[in-house]
Amino acid sequence: MTNEEFKKTLWDTANKLRGSVSAAEYKYPVLGLVFLKYVSDMFDAQSAVIRHRVSEPESDLYIADPKTRDEAAESFAKDKTFYDQDNVFWIPAGAHFSSLLAQATAPDIAQKLDKALGEIEAENASLKGVLYREFSRLALEPGKLGELMGLVARLKFDPDKHGSRDVFGEVYEYFLGQFAMNEGAKAGEFYTPKNVVNLLVEILAPFKGKIYDPACGSGGMFVQSAKFKDAHQSIFDKSGLGKQGDLAIYGQELMAQTRRLCLMNLAVHGLDGDLGQTYGSSFTNDQHKTLRADYILANPPFNISDWDGDKLTDDPRWVHGIPPKGNANFAWLQHMLARLSGRGRAGIVLANGSMSSQQSGEGDIRRAMVQADVVECMVALPGQLFSNTQIPVCLWFLSRNKAPGENGKVDRRQQILFIDARKAVSGRISRTQIEFTEADLQRLGQTYHRWRGTDFSDGGAYADEAGFCYSASLEDVEKHGFVLTPGRYVGAVMEDDDDEAFADKMDRLTAQLAEQMAKGSELDAVIREKLGALGYGV
Repeated sequence: MTNEEFKKTLWDTANKLRGSVSAAEYKYPVLGLVFLKYVSDMFDAQSAVIRHRVSEPESDLYIADPKTRDEAAESFAKDKTFYDQDNVFWIPAGAHFSSLLAQATAPDIAQKLDKALGEIEAENASLKGVLYREFSRLALEPGKLGELMGLVARLKFDPDKHGSRDVFGEVYEYFLGQFAMNEGAKAGEFYTPKNVVNLLVEILAPFKGKIYDPACGSGGMFVQSAKFKDAHQSIFDKSGLGKQGDLAIYGQELMAQTRRLCLMNLAVHGLDGDLGQTYGSSFTNDQHKTLRADYILANPPFNISDWDGDKLTDDPRWVHGIPPKGNANFAWLQHMLARLSGRGRAGIVLANGSMSSQQSGEGDIRRAMVQADVVECMVALPGQLFSNTQIPVCLWFLSRNKAPGENGKVDRRQQILFIDARKAVSGRISRTQIEFTEADLQRLGQTYHRWRGTDFSDGGAYADEAGFCYSASLEDVEKHGFVLTPGRYVGAVMEDDDDEAFADKMDRLTAQLAEQMAKGSELDAVIREKLGALGYGV
């Protein structure tokens, strides 16, 4: 069984066990159990490492005497200090997944799980308030929770085979995506399709510095950014450029439960992050007021009207104009601008209306942002990328510094890159959902990196391409009334001239039309004859 088949089988079985519980409620216990299995396996792996150190002559813990060594190994393996020093979560004996699995058929297994997870939180300060501890309130049919635990037990973690992030990380991400498809529109609160995240990451290229997401959901932006950094670190190592990647993660999430999903997701992938002291709105309860991030990646809830804009009319973040009370789109854009460092860049998913709307002063704010030269790139996305919304979306890329330097060798001040990606997608997930292939992502990413002359460019020269991309001056944008829809700038693809004279082409086409109309008349006569024979004359 392949890894993909295994994940699908696991999901299908877990979903069958759901019964009458909604996907929105069910994802928390399922992902909570996946996390418990992960940290338990990590604990066991660390225990084995400690025992090996004691018996390894080159280790600083080596003990030569066999009897003393065995006693020390047992003692050290039960000492929390040896887990803390390697950033491995401490799991009390009765809270280990295997201990709870042995009691899976007990009538009070839900209460036992809640108690065990509470003990894990008490022993690990970074997990305080993070874990799901409401199994006893879950309306699963008798025996279903034990079956679910048995299913999760099939997950195996082997550091020697997979590394610390792969297996559980993949399962966690896969389950998040499947829950998103099951939940429909509500899934936008916690999940951005991996494909869209990957495109943001390919263009922004987060490699070294502070990364921030003010509406971080389950943390997909952070995970994919870390993967990008790791992948390109190996490339730079091989090239001899000596560049070292390092990302410090900052985020905030409005919903308490979703914040927990994010913290668990970070832990599953071996990542540390500062999500502030609590959950809450980035507008009214900003947890990172002094942060100046080098990269911002976000898919905030767009077109929202209940964002408390009436309480923030004098907010210093509104440098380019007061956002309308009935739509938070331009509040998000300006909030993220306010959190960028001097070299900072941001990539934001927003509804298409943000590119052209003139309502409630939005056009004035957009004009001010363009004139301030903070808009770097606009990307129009195709429909059907999201499983949970049909609202057409686009990507805004903002930059504090478009001059030659650490953001790119090419001077792009007073210019904006427009990319129309609506026809640049070649992958398909299902009848109703499409996706960018790896080749699609590379084409889109390299279009930006060539344009900007970044370290991540393949060295090719940028060139405008009709129907796909265009580098516009701010004068061009002004002529279009500061509307930022890429289709206005990239033009249409030139069709090959077939060299057929217009008059000849019209003669040929009208002859074809006449022939088709004649055939249509013949079919009408046949149909009438058949219906008449049946007593249904027309």
